[in-house]
Amino acid sequence: MLEDLNLNDMQDHDQTRAAIVRLLNLVEELSADNQALRAEVQRLRDENNRLKGEQGKPTIKPNQPKKTAVASDHSSESRRHKPQMWKKTSKLDELTIDRDEVLHVNPALLPPDAEFKEYVPVIVQDAHLQTETIRFLKEKHYSATTRQTYLAELPRGYHGQFGPNVKALAVALYFAGNMSEPKLLDFFRQAGLHMSDGELSNLLIKDHAPFHAEKDAVYTAGLSSSAWQHTDHTGTRVNGQNQQCQIICNPLYTAYFTTEKKDRLSVLQALQNNRPLTFRFNAETHRLLETLKVPAWARERAATLSPERELRQPEVQAWLDEQLPTLGAQHRVRVLDAAAVAAYHAQVDFPVIRLLVCDDAPQFNWVTDELALCWIHEGRHYKKLEPVVAPHRTLLENFQDDFWAFYDELLKYREQPTPAERTRLDADFDRLFATVTGYEALDARIAKTRAKKHCLLLVLSHPEIPLHNNPAELGVRQRVRKGDVSFGPRRPDGVKAWDTFMTLVATAKKLEVSFYAYIQDRISGAYRLPKLADLITERAQRDPLDASWSSP
Repeated sequence: MLEDLNLNDMQDHDQTRAAIVRLLNLVEELSADNQALRAEVQRLRDENNRLKGEQGKPTIKPNQPKKTAVASDHSSESRRHKPQMWKKTSKLDELTIDRDEVLHVNPALLPPDAEFKEYVPVIVQDAHLQTETIRFLKEKHYSATTRQTYLAELPRGYHGQFGPNVKALAVALYFAGNMSEPKLLDFFRQAGLHMSDGELSNLLIKDHAPFHAEKDAVYTAGLSSSAWQHTDHTGTRVNGQNQQCQIICNPLYTAYFTTEKKDRLSVLQALQNNRPLTFRFNAETHRLLETLKVPAWARERAATLSPERELRQPEVQAWLDEQLPTLGAQHRVRVLDAAAVAAYHAQVDFPVIRLLVCDDAPQFNWVTDELALCWIHEGRHYKKLEPVVAPHRTLLENFQDDFWAFYDELLKYREQPTPAERTRLDADFDRLFATVTGYEALDARIAKTRAKKHCLLLVLSHPEIPLHNNPAELGVRQRVRKGDVSFGPRRPDGVKAWDTFMTLVATAKKLEVSFYAYIQDRISGAYRLPKLADLITERAQRDPLDASWSSP
């Protein structure tokens, strides 16, 4: 549309140019409204067809994706990607030779004058899957003197109907290999094991208290390893009901927490390892209540509570019912949020996060001292703009080029931060996001980015924090994939097992530890491998993740 229009040719006709700019923005607005109305009409047609017992319009995907970006593609990977030279590396140095086997040439094929020269090595990796049914014969003795029976104990790791190797393989294939229970059960039966559905389910979710304790230790060590953390969340199903999975991580670990909701209280609950929430009405609480525009009379009533008193959730709910019975539901939630945030900041018996790297979802506000927003999330807002007028498309493309060029400058700053570069980048941000293009949707988006300056430029104060939230999003992806295969847990012990083992799988991968070897080591009772929490602590001490917080 209007492909040949060049507004720069109209510089001597200001009023004409202004009128055309307004018309072009009106075209954009009407086009967006038309697209939304088309979608709504189609939705209503589909619903009408379903009410009549028919089917809605099917979604038929094209055989091949178009070369141009489709409307639903909001990725900025093509702009951010920096090609790197690929070089093939040898894996032989990583292998341990278990045995040598000499292969001889058939003597009948050798001529009389053939002489031996050397052995030519060929390395092959192999694996064995072999079932073993063991009958332990436990000695039993009886002492008439003590009137007691003495029975030999089973070896470490053996209890129940299956040995430690089967248990470790089941956990590894289900949580790390992302197999479903039916497929895993079929695999074991094909291997020769006699196992029922219930027995497999019990292997996966029951009697894992040591692993739950290790997950708690991993999370505590992970929180203590840096003043900043990534976080994100995704929907998850629990017994057919929609719940949320909170992901908290940094370069050394990833932790999963299933909560009923994704509100601020749920975020705080996850940050505190699902411990019962506490509430305080101190000075910080009253500042937040004022910021959240809670009525003055309610703030005055809350001021009567002792700032040193720590309340549990039932106590706060009872106090609200008694003292603030007429307070609206929204303001009631704000009172709970403010008191919970203040209690989280005031605690001393659990690590408190000082900065979260996240998206701009409102439930993250005020939870930590500072929020560092994800630049990739911010870039997606620009990808969602779909101008239909050619000059607007050009304006958008040019601004996106400038946006990602500035992003590249921030990446370079992280590698070599200096006060001069910090000052320059701060000024460049102001100049870039003061741009006025005349394309109203783009200018509105630029203004929204400008308003987030502090959260987008925290990297200038803390160069070690990433500019994106990809680690948490990768954690989200793993939970989504697990849900696609296994739908979701049905019981509380299943929920706990999912959170625990997905935490241990992701953390072991980051620490370059074999998850199967780790699980087998623990289930067998050998305990030769170090604790994941200890590895996190060691690496954090060797390579600090939050040096800027301790530097003057």
